[in-house]
This record gives sequence, structure tokens and C-alpha cells, in this order.
Amino acid sequence: MRHTLPIAPQFYVTAPQPCPYLEGRIERKLFTALQGEGADQLNNSLSQQGFRRSQNVLYRPSCTDCAACLSARIDVSAFSPTKSQKRAARRNAHLQRRATSPWATDDQYELFRRYLDTRHADGGMADMDVFEFAAMIEETPIRSRVVEYADPKSGNLIAVSLTDVLDDGLSMVYSFYDPNQPQSSLGTYMILDHIDIAREAGLPYVYLGYWVPGSPKMGYKVKFAGLEVYVKGGWQRVDDPEAFTDSTHHPLSTAPIAEQVANIQLPDRHPTKG
Repeated sequence: MRHTLPIAPQFYVTAPQPCPYLEGRIERKLFTALQGEGADQLNNSLSQQGFRRSQNVLYRPSCTDCAACLSARIDVSAFSPTKSQKRAARRNAHLQRRATSPWATDDQYELFRRYLDTRHADGGMADMDVFEFAAMIEETPIRSRVVEYADPKSGNLIAVSLTDVLDDGLSMVYSFYDPNQPQSSLGTYMILDHIDIAREAGLPYVYLGYWVPGSPKMGYKVKFAGLEVYVKGGWQRVDDPEAFTDSTHHPLSTAPIAEQVANIQLPDRHPTKG
């Protein structure tokens, strides 16, 4: 009988580079590869500890003098829509939802390019070609779906979300939509629809990525009731957004990488027999 012990994931840190959210800040990320038989377990465990997925990598901020990026999720049971969110739901109620396996299409890429060129022309994804886009959608070692929203009359693709299915919720990995319909509040609508999907599936959370107080690009997330952020090793309800706006760090506030890694809770992985 042969016993094979699972290999613990290895963690690395990126080189410092300019922050894409806050001018004058420097970002650094802690990351690990997402692969092998335990990929789903690792993704579930680390998502609950503030990590996000990008293809086959899990990462979270590890900046030395800033703590502005806060992993955010919505507690579905605590969510109730505002009047403006109800209006957004009504405006888009005619859209047809299609949930498919993670497979990239020409229609998706065309919509993606229009979205980037209009909304994020100077962002880190601005130069992404069709092959890189296909990799973003298709290279997933865990349970993922592409959720499309189309106009049933014209058949036009209006919005898309690449969504991971976790043990405790849905994680909206990346979303994009028709930039020529700003009055439709499509970004808000996709989040509202994912809250409905999670509720119907009995999943308690919808993970939204990072909320960055002070960044206009991320301000919409705090408008959702039931929002929680991952702070100092646990999830906290955002009842007062102003309480989370102080992102400055004392130079000794950020723990060394070895200490950060030591405090990460890894999933139980039992030896295999063969």
C-alpha cells in the first residue's frame, strides 16, 4: 500500500508596481497557483480569506504601506434593494439569461473590446487580444460558468459575467457589458441577478472582488446592503463606509510574508491510498 502526501501550495509575492486604483500608491500581491486535484478546495478556502482568482492563480493584496483594497462580498440574507436598484432590475427584466460552460465566443470578445475601449482604455487589460481573452474565460481548474445576458428581440449580447461557483456562494470573477447603455445600470443589474441566483441555489454569499475606498471605479460596491469586507483575518459588515476609509499603514503594520503565509488556513487534504 502506498501513501501519497499532498503537496502544500507554494506562495509567492509580486514585485512592487504602481497601483491601478489609487494614484501615488504602490501595490504588491501575495499569490499561489491553483492546480491539481485540490483546486476546488483551495479556491473555496482562500476565497473565504480574501483571495481572488485570475485564471489559475489565487491572489490577495500584500502592500507594505497601504490597506485600501478590501475583499468584498454580499450577505444574501441581509440584502434588500434600494429604490434605484429596483429600477435597474425593472429596466433590465426583459434580458434573457444564459448560463454556459466557460467557453469564449466572438460575440463575447467583441463586447469585451467595446467595454474596455470605452470604460478602461488605460487599464491593465486594454491590450488583451482574443487569445488572451479566451485564456481568461476558459483556463479555469475549478467549477465556473459564463453567465450571458442577451436582448431576446435582437439577439444581441448585452452583458457577460465569468462566475465561479463556490461552496458558500458565487464569485463574480470578471464582468463586462454594453458601454452604450449607461442608463440601464447593467453592472448593478448583473450583481442583483447573481444575488437572485445565489438565493435560489441556497448559497449565502456573492463575492464581488475588491472594494477600494477612495477609488471611483469601485464605489458602486458599497451601495449594496449586506456588504461585508475581509479585515484583519475576518469578515466585517460595512454599516458605515466611512469607518473603512483610513487605508494608511505604519511601516511595521504589514506582517512579513512568511508570517502572512503561516496564518493562511489551508483546506484539509487527506493522504491518498494506492
